[in-house]
Order: sequence, then structure tokens, then C-alpha cells
Amino acid sequence: MSASELARTAFLRACRLDVETKKPGNVSVASAGHNMTSAQFIASAGTAAAGLFAPRARVGARILDAVRRTFDAVGCNTNLGIVLLAAPLCAALERFDAGDPVDASRWHAATQHVLAQLDVDDARLAYRAIALANPGGLGDAPEQPVHAPPTVTLREAMTLAADRDSIARQYENGFADVFGAGLDAAGALNAATEHRAMLDVFLTFLAGWPDSHIVRKQGAAVAQSVTRDAAMHRANWRAAGCPVESSALDEWDAGLKARGINPGTSADLAVATLFVALMMSSANA
Repeated sequence: MSASELARTAFLRACRLDVETKKPGNVSVASAGHNMTSAQFIASAGTAAAGLFAPRARVGARILDAVRRTFDAVGCNTNLGIVLLAAPLCAALERFDAGDPVDASRWHAATQHVLAQLDVDDARLAYRAIALANPGGLGDAPEQPVHAPPTVTLREAMTLAADRDSIARQYENGFADVFGAGLDAAGALNAATEHRAMLDVFLTFLAGWPDSHIVRKQGAAVAQSVTRDAAMHRANWRAAGCPVESSALDEWDAGLKARGINPGTSADLAVATLFVALMMSSANA
């Protein structure tokens, strides 16, 4: 299997793990929520992949194509955050020659080079994608708002939002959180550990800082309280041996959904991390 095929397989698997794993507050196969179902997320991944893995496409074009395809397939925003994170990662993989080893450090460096070369056209295309997805509160900024033509590069625009959005921060810091805390939490993957890894990475991000989606929807105080709860639940879950089934996490999931709280940004970061981890696992098999 070629590196491109391995990467597409890893991406689709990461997206499927996103809904196969019962992550508190998120839509899953076991628990729908927020007026969305797991089937919509799975369909979104399959159709978005065609845009994300378009050969030699610019990052902005990958983002817009993937979001358009998603809306054509499911008619709602299921994966904007995932697409924004995956596009630079996919573009970075094309910097490797056939047969080159793909390890995390080299992929990280290639991603940083991709980010450094983003331009105003990338910003223009990404802005169109964000406006189409219309995520609540995202892009409503005093500087470089998405409903006005951008005058800076996509990375510069993301840097302006980095203090209030964890996905934008990856563009600013070179995906340091994905290749750092995220991969550390994922650990070594095999078929028996994938779901535990997805949950651990999700809880790591949710416990690490307030989830951007919750901040936009419910405010900073609610987001901070969820982060404190996540730290407690993660510690208890790890102390119990990281079980795939957890009644405490199930109860927390129900409580979050009853309050309309969706830690969507933490889930997006977890998908990006598992994409990388699964690709590394496949490349080294």
C-alpha cells in the first residue's frame, strides 16, 4: 500500500474511532446528540477525504473542497475542525518522496514548512469554507473576520485567533499540541488499544485547557468547569485501568448532552492526533 493510501486509511479510521468511542459530550454510535448522528460523521469523513487528499492541492483548496463535499453529503457542519487540522497534515505528506520513511518528527517538520508557506489565497479559500460551515461564533473577530476578504495569510489569520481557539493555535504553534501531548497520550497503537487511545487523547486535551467550542457556545466559566471535571474523570479512568466501558463516563456523557455541552474542539484534536498515530503505526508495521 502506498503512503497516500496508508494516510487515507489512517484518516478514515481516526474519523470512525471518533464515533465508535464513547467520548463524553460527543456524538457516538452508542449515543447520538446535538441533533446529529454517528452516521452523518462517518459519511462526512468518506466524502471529505476526497478533498483533503487531492494531489498537489493547496491547503485552502483542500479545506474548501472537503467542507463543500461534506455539506453536499450531510447538509450540516460535522467536521470543519477536523478538516482544518487535517489539511496541512495531508499537504505535508506530499513532501515525502516515494519510499521515504515517515516518522512523527519528520511529519511534524514537514507540517511546519507547509504552514510557513500558506498565503492569502489559502486564507480566502478557508474563509469561504468557514462561512459555509457557519460554526457558531467562529470567525466573529474584530480582526480578519471570515465574512470579509482576508488581507493576511491563513497562518497569520489563525495566529490572530490562537488565544481563543485551539485549532487556530495549531496553525500558530506548528501543531505542537497534536505532535506533543496528543501523541504522548496515544502511545503505541494496535487493534486492541485504538479506542482507549482515542478516549485518552480526548480526555487529555479536554483536561488540558478549556474547549474552544464550549467557550463559544456556553462561555468561559462553563468551559473551565468541564475542564476541571475532565481532569478528575481522566485520573479516575486511568486509575481504573483505562476501561473501554465506564459507567462514570457514561453518566457524565448524559449530563453534558442534557445541558447541550459538546467538547467538539477536543474531539477534533483527538481525531487529528489519531490520524497521525495510526499513520505512524501503519508505516512502521
